Amino acid sequence: MARSDSGESVLERAVRIFEAFTPETTTLAVSEIARRAGLPLATASRLVAEMVRHGLLARDDDRRVRIGLRLWELASRASPTLSLRETAMPVMEQLQASIGHHTQLGVLDGDEVLFVERLSAEHAVINYTRIAARLPLHASSSGLVLLAYGSTTLQERVLAGPLPRYTPATVTGAEELRELLARVRRQGFVLCPGHIHADATGIAVPIRTADRQVAAAVSVIVPNDERARARLPALTAAARSIERRLRDDPAAPPSE
Repeated sequence: MARSDSGESVLERAVRIFEAFTPETTTLAVSEIARRAGLPLATASRLVAEMVRHGLLARDDDRRVRIGLRLWELASRASPTLSLRETAMPVMEQLQASIGHHTQLGVLDGDEVLFVERLSAEHAVINYTRIAARLPLHASSSGLVLLAYGSTTLQERVLAGPLPRYTPATVTGAEELRELLARVRRQGFVLCPGHIHADATGIAVPIRTADRQVAAAVSVIVPNDERARARLPALTAAARSIERRLRDDPAAPPSE
């Protein structure tokens, strides 16, 4: 693979260009892409033009650049979460109809939770989550469920920190977090009042495969009030329904 004078491959530079885009910043000028990717403007301009030709990036009428539909198409074909999302969506829609705020599906990716689906409602409580967005495992309800059932190596790596604080309620102490993870395993759910935003409570439960391995977490984000815990039975029932559908699906994701 061709490399620059610095020894960096074309692929490495292309990945940095893709990483310049975020859920909050979906369109960028080429100069901004160059700055965010740490590339000379001429190099960024040349690579962007080539990626546009292949449909991996696209230009708007004002010449600003965004992720191209071709990239979404290619990624969707082989997405390891495709079967999980398709199986879970009917159940999530039913849950969303009863909850009326946010319902979301998260999977473990590295040391973060990656959200692969989210349903929301008009006038729902604040929620920082977006589809294809990530949050640290220690701070979010979905992340805590995935961390609680994750490997010992993963847990110790996260416990070693740093553990960023979002609100005064965010768990940032290693021993407190260790106790919380043990409680999640005992109870089979987590309730996170105000951990990400003071006005919101996250509630999450695991989704298990046929061999009882945790494949994902389904969660709801509701107002941080005395009624939050009352959503737990509906959420738990939804998780069990998704698990039954996964067992009946021959394309269900295998356990890791």
